[in-house]
Amino acid sequence: MSFLLHIIKVGSTYPAIAARFGDFESWIADGLRLATVEVRVVNAKAGAELPHPAKSAGIIATGSHSMITDDPPWSLTVEKWIPSVIRAGIPFLGICYGHQLLARAAGGEAGYHPAGKEFGTVPVHLLPSCADDPLFASLPGTFPVHATHSQSVLRLPPGAVRLAGSSHEPNHAFRLHNAWGIQFHPEYTADIMRSYMTADAQDLEAAGVNVTDLLAAVVETPHAARVLTNFARLIEAR
Repeated sequence: MSFLLHIIKVGSTYPAIAARFGDFESWIADGLRLATVEVRVVNAKAGAELPHPAKSAGIIATGSHSMITDDPPWSLTVEKWIPSVIRAGIPFLGICYGHQLLARAAGGEAGYHPAGKEFGTVPVHLLPSCADDPLFASLPGTFPVHATHSQSVLRLPPGAVRLAGSSHEPNHAFRLHNAWGIQFHPEYTADIMRSYMTADAQDLEAAGVNVTDLLAAVVETPHAARVLTNFARLIEAR
């Protein structure tokens, strides 16, 4: 088998945040804590060729500041490629935008959340379907996660199993065969989440959000981070 895990880069963080903390792919790679599998980044947004699924031990699609309903060509290319990963049985994890890509690629629907943006450190609740799930079974029933999204998975793909939700977002996580989608960000630290709040403070305040309260609610999210390490262990056990 291949000993490469491919991170499909479909976006970047703000330049000021990248200067302090690095970019999405580095946060994910750090969070995986892989011991035996090499990580290779594929910049799909820049037009890089997507890997053949057979050449991957696992695949992760990052988040993005783009909106999936804008249908940028690079996004449609990734969306059309994802079914080949599912057919090949390669473990796939989509984070935020990647979660929405997976849902659309498999026949679900993604778009603007009818209740608006979810932003900050929020509690998610696991469903009974997590009892035997490789990524979620070891986690508590409720735990905090970092979230920032205006668009969501509005309808799960046929055959998908819903795994987790919040009071705002019913589809925070789902599984479809060998593929998982998660709307929250297991790769974010508390400092990264605070940096997003600071960067977006003007827009948030204009929308009537109390940024001081948001900042006060930020905590580290070690249980969310375990989704990444659990995915890594799944890859390394193959």
